[in-house]
Amino acid sequence: MKNILQLLLAFILIGSLNAQTLIKAEAPKAKELSLEKIFKEYQFYPRSVRGIQSMKDGEHYCKISKKGIEEYSYATGEKTRMIIENKKLIINDSVELKYDSYEFSPNEDLVLLSTETEAIYRHSSKSNFYIYSLKDESLTLISENGKQRLASFSPDASKIAFVRENNLFIVNLADMSEKQITTDGKFESIINGTTDWVYEEEFAFTRAFFWSPNGDYIAYYKFDESKVKEFWMTYYGELYPEHDKFKYPKAGEDNSIVSIHTYQLSTGETKSMNIGEETDIYIPRIKWTHESDELVIFWMNRLQNNLKFLLTNPATGENTEIYNETNEYYIEITDNLHILADKKGGNAGFILTAELDGYNHVYYYDMEGELQKQLTSGNWDVDHIIGYDSKEKVVYYQAAKSAPYNREVFGVNLKGKENPIEVKEGWNSVAFSANYKYYTSTWSDANTPPVYSLKSIKGKTIKVLQDNQKLKDKIAEYNFQEKTFYDITTSEDVKLSTWQILPPNFDENKEYPVLFTIYGGPGSQTVKNSWGYRDPWYQYFAQQGIIVVSVDNRGTGFKGEAFKKVTYQELGKYETIDQIEAAKYFESLPYVAKDKIGIFGWSYGGYMSTLCMTKGAEHFNTGIAVAPVTNWRYYDNIYTERYMRTPQTNASGYDDNSPINHVEKLEGNYMLIHGMADDNVHPHNAYDLITALVAADKEFELMMYPNSNHGIYTGKNTTIHLYRKMTKFYLEHLK
Repeated sequence: MKNILQLLLAFILIGSLNAQTLIKAEAPKAKELSLEKIFKEYQFYPRSVRGIQSMKDGEHYCKISKKGIEEYSYATGEKTRMIIENKKLIINDSVELKYDSYEFSPNEDLVLLSTETEAIYRHSSKSNFYIYSLKDESLTLISENGKQRLASFSPDASKIAFVRENNLFIVNLADMSEKQITTDGKFESIINGTTDWVYEEEFAFTRAFFWSPNGDYIAYYKFDESKVKEFWMTYYGELYPEHDKFKYPKAGEDNSIVSIHTYQLSTGETKSMNIGEETDIYIPRIKWTHESDELVIFWMNRLQNNLKFLLTNPATGENTEIYNETNEYYIEITDNLHILADKKGGNAGFILTAELDGYNHVYYYDMEGELQKQLTSGNWDVDHIIGYDSKEKVVYYQAAKSAPYNREVFGVNLKGKENPIEVKEGWNSVAFSANYKYYTSTWSDANTPPVYSLKSIKGKTIKVLQDNQKLKDKIAEYNFQEKTFYDITTSEDVKLSTWQILPPNFDENKEYPVLFTIYGGPGSQTVKNSWGYRDPWYQYFAQQGIIVVSVDNRGTGFKGEAFKKVTYQELGKYETIDQIEAAKYFESLPYVAKDKIGIFGWSYGGYMSTLCMTKGAEHFNTGIAVAPVTNWRYYDNIYTERYMRTPQTNASGYDDNSPINHVEKLEGNYMLIHGMADDNVHPHNAYDLITALVAADKEFELMMYPNSNHGIYTGKNTTIHLYRKMTKFYLEHLK
């Protein structure tokens, strides 16, 4: 009997094991990634929360929906009203207005809507602007005399200012009368109220006029670009190609002459502000204080290593210097200056970020420019100041405190007491309500798509606005591999932050090709613990049996000033050394195919991938450069001279690390790609590199995209075509 029972148990056990084996065998296989799913169907793009803005009361926020603009309670996350219903936005008695952006008037009775927007350059545009009244639900075109740029309400919402055809205008909303306040605007000569190309691209702003706090004045820029040389681009598709030209100051060449002016509305008088006799300078920002008789003008020398704040009287143009910073290398311009207000609404000092102790930190000054306190300190960098709560006297900032590749959010009061706000491992960012009682947070890490949440200032989650759960489930179905982080230590004892993605079912006994993805430019990062939009492409390569890695070389950001600025006057030198060192590290690993190490880069990354394929030809056998700079003499002067000075004073710095001068070293498989209408990194860079490669009798592959700019997305199927071509090239040479 005992033997029979044992036999029965044995059969049951065997059956159970077989069932488990069967279940395991029948477990669903990971779905297969394809380029079409990534770049044509966009199946792996996370969902976002669009158009959130705090209302003036700080207790409500609004956001865009399919039906219109809706208002929600911060306290509950629940919808409180429909502010604008799209179906009520009717023009010409029949057509529903399709708007691109919206802006509330200061009293929130009116909404400014832009429509029929046309791009000018990468960040600038012109539109038809309409005013929608929430009181009577009327819709009014602000001008019938042509599209406008940068339309903006006056502080009392009685007027709107805008730019058209390089001149500044004001519309009185009471009778819709239009007044032109500058008359000398001229194409390719004089610009009023907006910026020239290089200021837009490198100082990152296009609105160049600003209302004073009480609306008495408009302060504005005037650019005289008449001596700036032109760059021509050609657009194809018609019988005769169309030619376009614009002013583009290359390294060492003439800039626009910039002046600052104020227009007083009550008198109609225009005054020029005193910024000194020197004209070969920059004015990277102007900013009104809380008082309408004090305007801060940022003055910067051409080498960008001296920054001054000039506290200027708009009525007389005279100024007092309240801040003067010099740097051995360069100073980067940010929007981190915040003027503090006292209880009566007057000026109570200012806060800013600076690299005065070797790391980027927050400093507090009084209005005379006397340092009151360094508010943050340590061997880590503040990324940016988010805002200042004047009631609680707390500065909120984002920082890379725990690691260079993470971001946390903190608050610090004016006595230096710090309070963590969002410090979860990964990448944290926030946007505060107007009263700083609430905020919306965005969090992701390298392996998790963004999560958008509504929280109280104490960190309590009120509502999850978007968790991207569907995308999380999808990446699990497609067996996305974990992106991991570590440091590579070079022969010079430099630690380089690194991430990698290993192929599924990784086996250390096999040999795998490696693909580097790189940017590497000053202050940048590719090694970030956040969700990346190219990550599905990298996962595709991993599923094809390729190890994908990224390494932040010297010159990149958030490791202190010394690490970042070591590349000064020698862009490309130390960056390439570090990438070669990283390649040597991977060559030393037993599971890496030493003769199959590839590299990919776009823009500055294309510059770097080309240098690695030439100066590092012994270590990189396959590379693609998309829209690369190939000679810094060809790039704009604000960016280039910040890091390189001028070609006239640093010729060797420009020439020694130009890929054009190293083409004879190219040995591997190289592909060059460029948009033929790239107004940023001109195709001139590619053409001269082609000439040099041909002269050196080097084989390479070439793809040019007509009418495409720096992003290469113009035209039907361009994106999928580009990525399919690049993917095929890598698989052909690395597999």
